[in-house]
Amino acid sequence: MESARDRLLGRNALSYFLLSRIATTVAFQIQAIAVGWRMYAITGSALYLGFVGLAQFLPMLVLTLPVGHVADRYDRRRIAQACQAIEGLAAAFLAWEGMSGSLGKEELLAIVALVAAARAFEAPSMQSLMPTLVTLERFPRAAAWSASAMQVASIAGPALGGLLYAPGPSWAFAASTILYLAAAALLALAKPLQARPRPARESPSVKSLFAGIDFIRSRPAILGAISMDLFAVLLGGATALLPIYAKDILRVGSLGLGALRAAPALGALASSLVLARRPLRRRVGRSMYLAVAVFGLATVAFAVSRSFYLSLALLALLGAADVISVVVRQSLVQLMTPDEMRGRVSAVNSMFIGTSNQLGEFESGITAAWLGAVPATAIGGLGTLLVVGLWIYLFPTLWKADRLG
Repeated sequence: MESARDRLLGRNALSYFLLSRIATTVAFQIQAIAVGWRMYAITGSALYLGFVGLAQFLPMLVLTLPVGHVADRYDRRRIAQACQAIEGLAAAFLAWEGMSGSLGKEELLAIVALVAAARAFEAPSMQSLMPTLVTLERFPRAAAWSASAMQVASIAGPALGGLLYAPGPSWAFAASTILYLAAAALLALAKPLQARPRPARESPSVKSLFAGIDFIRSRPAILGAISMDLFAVLLGGATALLPIYAKDILRVGSLGLGALRAAPALGALASSLVLARRPLRRRVGRSMYLAVAVFGLATVAFAVSRSFYLSLALLALLGAADVISVVVRQSLVQLMTPDEMRGRVSAVNSMFIGTSNQLGEFESGITAAWLGAVPATAIGGLGTLLVVGLWIYLFPTLWKADRLG
């Protein structure tokens, strides 16, 4: 049982941690909007917008294994703070260059790659830090609050980015600078409940670098949760096709597109707030399977909907179901992984989930080009349902998982 002292300290540490995570996520969202607008203003080329995405993706892919090893060998809080400071300095450089009028496409791509590399180190450090801030009993609720924080940041960040970019790109980049540095300062106040045992200075080797992958392979529940979430996102990428639905199918224009894009995040926020108040206690494996199945069904229903308001409701349901899956996966990964392995396991988890989002949009676009938007979206939802049925057979351990941890 947790003591009153642990409960108070955990609540304070988690609050600072969540504020730091909101600040760094909003800063990144603002910077992403500003970089995208500035790149297109400079080049007028969709190809260079693709290069921005590539510059974000490659560092994550290349650094996945080393960053997990670093997160397990050194102080995770200091690693995250250093990354946030680097991201802040990068944003400050963009703000300065924007004021002088010399900000070009080469500088933008270089800074995007630098920030992506820093975020590659920051993500697993932050993920593996959270279990040390709260007791085991409170972690599922903390994971739900973390999901809520991310949804708030994902809704507010792009809106702030567009607003701040209006008077000039330097305003947006300056705001990102302030938020990144604020995130680092807030994280300094997020003190773990107990000092982390000094990790063994394991020399980097092929075996240690791949230890996270080996660990996941040896734990069917974790492997099943990560892989099912990966394929669900990969196949059910309806959001990538929302411009087509807004323009050609639902005929609601750009304002309708904004509402459609916001609907999954609003549904996810509502779901995460409920989970924060009433965390899952029993049959967590079945809850995850049910959530992914609802995600697939909502995707199929959205594909064939011709009502704008029904489509909004279905996208909100899709987002709400996705958060349940995310909270269960995140809790299983963090609570079933020993502390000395959390960095490497979190790095692999981040790579798979982050990659599935990008590849899912690519897959949806290619399928829609071949078959049309409606068949592509429906097939993706049906594929998600097929994955759920197959995973029940392949990963019975996950299906039978009763409690988190």
